[in-house]
Amino acid sequence: MNFLGIDPGKGGGFVLLDAASAVLDACPMPGTPADILDVLREWQMYDACHATLEHVRSTPAMGVVSAFTFGRCLGHLEAALIAVEIPHDVVAPLKWQTALGCRSGGNKNVTKRRAQELWPTRKWTHTLADAALIAEYGRRTGTVIQRRAT
Repeated sequence: MNFLGIDPGKGGGFVLLDAASAVLDACPMPGTPADILDVLREWQMYDACHATLEHVRSTPAMGVVSAFTFGRCLGHLEAALIAVEIPHDVVAPLKWQTALGCRSGGNKNVTKRRAQELWPTRKWTHTLADAALIAEYGRRTGTVIQRRAT
């Protein structure tokens, strides 16, 4: 079983781990829905993949346009996962951060540091650290339930 972690949004990305927590692949969030679908299609070559998608919400500090754009990105991700038949689940940031001992309070340096501790031979960026940790959360919990948007 391989585990895909997805940190949605413009500054997020994808990280794919194997069952032993080795990083198989990683990429920053693609810019368009078609590009998201292309990446996921490429990664279909990895047998028996399960995705964990961070469940994000808009905040009062976000502008109307950015909140709407953020929500659309989340919808594009869910639709692409369904289209390529990758089972997925969603997890709240507080839940995966607590489980991995890296509650950030919005400070990306906390999660970047935790990713560096777990995979010390790899140089992590803010863009990919959260996605790696989300994948690791999915690997550790072993969730294999497919939840589809209704």
